[in-house]
Amino acid sequence: MSNDLIKELREITGAGMLEIKQAITEMGNDKDKVIEFLRKKGALKVGKKADRVANEGLVETYIHPGGRVGALVEVNCETDFVARTDDFKNLAKEIALHIAAANPLYVNIADVPAEVVEKEKEIYKEQVKGKPEDVVAKILEGKIAKYYEEACLMEQPFVKNSDMKVKDLIAQAVGKMGENVVVKRFARFVLGN
Repeated sequence: MSNDLIKELREITGAGMLEIKQAITEMGNDKDKVIEFLRKKGALKVGKKADRVANEGLVETYIHPGGRVGALVEVNCETDFVARTDDFKNLAKEIALHIAAANPLYVNIADVPAEVVEKEKEIYKEQVKGKPEDVVAKILEGKIAKYYEEACLMEQPFVKNSDMKVKDLIAQAVGKMGENVVVKRFARFVLGN
């Protein structure tokens, strides 16, 4: 168990030293297995905290150099103490930057209107006409999942690290800060639109 590995895992996952040492003990020195283990553990923490009310937080902005694209995002947490921390402010800034770069349409899958999903399914059904029913169902499922990944902020690969989704970035923050963190809403502005 090297200190370099522990330091690297802390930077990647945001987990505490004891959690990382425990994960290395259970999973061995395989970095990928340890990260997966810690992510699963972090997801459990997020799940436990997800029902807690997050009505503090801040509104953050990001203006892309040149001033042609900008984003405004409301990120909530449970206490004003956490909202004032540099970690929380940096998280909000990263999310605003991601919104400006990736142009999501919705925050979560649940925010996508049913009629939009149905319209997408109609388009995809036209694209796969003539294929067997069971194949069509799997293709539609995959295409809808891909649509969510493109349209929903939480499902998008994070622009600074495509190995993680935005929801994974937030899960890391929840694990590190110990509070529920929620992206409430956002707006993206493009000059001339």
